[in-house]
Amino acid sequence: MTVLIERATQKDIHSILLLLKELYKELGEEAESIKFLSEEFLADILNSEQTEIFLAKTADHQVTGILTLTECQSIYAGGTYALLDEMFIIPEFRSYGIGSSFIEKMKEMGKQRNWKRIDVTGPTEEGQSRAINFYEKCGFVFTGPKLKLSLI
Repeated sequence: MTVLIERATQKDIHSILLLLKELYKELGEEAESIKFLSEEFLADILNSEQTEIFLAKTADHQVTGILTLTECQSIYAGGTYALLDEMFIIPEFRSYGIGSSFIEKMKEMGKQRNWKRIDVTGPTEEGQSRAINFYEKCGFVFTGPKLKLSLI
């Protein structure tokens, strides 16, 4: 299956909303994360220079997945790096190399922008070993859980 990885535009907002809702449902973060989704919010993110959103599309333009990356910087990372915030592939399109295509796109961007690394918070729930195995196969190294402090 040929899949193209394209930077999302304003015309893709509806597809972005649908994919992110499905991702959050799959992760069990429905109430917490879905409440942030709106066309206006996504339009602002698409207009920012900090976060990039990419969509995987088949040759006939069917959207099959989403990737979001946010550029950060820190001393511990030795400069700029990226956070892989969301990556989701519609279940029936998994195991077709779309995830690997997203990873290659991230590596390409990282080289262009001189990122020192790319971080992702892997799922820790039982039954999510497939995701962890995928990231490790792509060269990611498990470094531990992430904690958060909510300010809202």
